[in-house]
Parts: sequence; structure tokens; C-alpha cells
Amino acid sequence: MVGLSMDQALSIILNTFKKAEEMEAYPLAAIVLDAGGRVKAFLKQDGASLMRFEIARGKAFGALALHRSSRMVLQKSREKPAFMDTLRDMADSPIFLEAGGQLIRDENGEILGAIGVTGDVNEVDDMCAIAGIRAVGLRSDDDFDENEAKRLNIKVGPKLADPRQR
Repeated sequence: MVGLSMDQALSIILNTFKKAEEMEAYPLAAIVLDAGGRVKAFLKQDGASLMRFEIARGKAFGALALHRSSRMVLQKSREKPAFMDTLRDMADSPIFLEAGGQLIRDENGEILGAIGVTGDVNEVDDMCAIAGIRAVGLRSDDDFDENEAKRLNIKVGPKLADPRQR
């Protein structure tokens, strides 16, 4: 696959919002960046608060910058704060240290871009992003088995679960 099309990017976002509706999430914003970190699509649901573009972009860009979900970028920042401070100073876009950013991969594991989702708790943001990716036939880091993850140098995080008490 050459790269993400506009239709794929919009479909990923709309399917992210569909999952959010199923989960009764707070209003979300979602951005899809191409593999070079440039904006492919962005949408914000009615009721989403200010600065959601910047937050979503920072989550997606962080995932692309380190080839791992933004949840794993946050973990790295806790393990190596000086490294992350330096990286954030050097980056040509902001890196937001929270979960909700997921890499978008093709069936072979090639990174096509990333999605950043913001508006609810981190786990819900991640779960909605992954659902959006899967809905268009693409894969997130969670969709590779242990052998594939090792081969692709995927940093596997903990299994996601909805922490909200509803």
C-alpha cells in the first residue's frame, strides 16, 4: 500500500466516533496523520472542548515519532525523562504525553500513519482509535501476535479495558 487515502482517513475517524457512541464516550476529536506526520483528516464531535486538535495531533505525532502507541511513549517518558525532554525540544511538531495515539499499519506491519483521539479517559480514546483502524481493514499494534510484534519491533502495552464505572 502506498499510503492512506483521504477516504480511509475519514472512514477511520467516523468509525472511531461510531465506537465512541457505542461506548457512550464523551465527545471526541480525532486526527489522522500520514506516515510523514502531516494532517490527513481531522474531525471534532459536537461538544468536544477547546484545544482538541492540538492534543490529538500531539498524541498521533508522538506515536509516529517513536513507532509506538502514545501510551508506550508516555511509559518511555517515565523511564527516560531526559531523552523525552530532548526529543520534544527537537521535534518539528508537539508531542503530547498521554494515551490515545495509535499507529495505523497495513497487513504486513508497514506504518501508514497514526490516529490521535482525545476527549474521554485514555483507555476509551485508545479503544475507539483501534476500532476505527480495524473498521477499514488496517491494523493497530494490538493486532499483531507475539512473533509478529517481535519481528516488527512493536512495543506491546498492557491489554486495554474500559475503566469507567457506568
